[in-house]
Amino acid sequence: MAIERLRVLREFADRGTVAAVAEALSMTASAVSQQLKVLAREAGVTLLEPDGRRVRLTDAGRALVMRADEVLAAMERAVAEMDSYRGSPRGQVRVAMFPSGATLLLPRVLAEMADSGVDVVARDEDVPPSEVPRLLADYDVVLTHRDERAPSIRGPRVASRVLMREPIDVVVGPRHRLARQGTVAPAELAEETWLSVRGGFPVDDVLRSIATVTGVQPRITQRLLDFTVIEALVATGYGVAVMPRFAVRHPDLIMLRLSGVRAARLYELATRPHADNRPAVAAVLAAFQAAARAVTDPTT
Repeated sequence: MAIERLRVLREFADRGTVAAVAEALSMTASAVSQQLKVLAREAGVTLLEPDGRRVRLTDAGRALVMRADEVLAAMERAVAEMDSYRGSPRGQVRVAMFPSGATLLLPRVLAEMADSGVDVVARDEDVPPSEVPRLLADYDVVLTHRDERAPSIRGPRVASRVLMREPIDVVVGPRHRLARQGTVAPAELAEETWLSVRGGFPVDDVLRSIATVTGVQPRITQRLLDFTVIEALVATGYGVAVMPRFAVRHPDLIMLRLSGVRAARLYELATRPHADNRPAVAAVLAAFQAAARAVTDPTT
């Protein structure tokens, strides 16, 4: 089986349609279909089956994708090993990051990687953890975040490592009735007007926890993914919010520790399995770990 055809199969598993694979690999759709047909003949099994007007992987196709991951990872390790004979890690590493995590860590990561020979190309991608496998079709490293009680994103085709824990606090405006308190109990928040994010993100998970404790569903009037907008609205008295501690920037906001509820998000780094065998990727992962230590260690 040709490696390039295995790569086409993996792209189909990642992207779901022949058209999307064709666009990603700069091929025609008919060329992609032909490569998959040849691969099926080489494997001696049916790899695709009809699914309405589209096609999907068969059980044999999904099994071969797992082996394709191993073969392609082995090729990347071979390239990395040859690179190691030529000196320091080199090359481009594509990184996807959620915006508030990028604000906190990316400057430190870029400073760590300066003059290293590794070119970090970062993009902001704010998606729920369930969509991380899709991002790994286009990125070498994905920084995502999840509620600390949610399961890891690790899977057969996704390797992950927890980078750091960030507490989530209640934020109120300077004139709010609770502004002079250092901590707040969920029961004290039952009648508040809330600003939150879309469902599937850690902040919304904390609000659901508050609802479980109080028995009152929070009255959420706006759902926004930009923390800067949420901060501005809270500061003007429009409502209250829960926000990750290191993401709060507005000088007028008051942060209150939340008692009685586990409230934190975990930063998690995702890669393909064995991606860290490539020296450039390993160097970027180490830079993220150093950046997280600098943020969370009060002595640095």
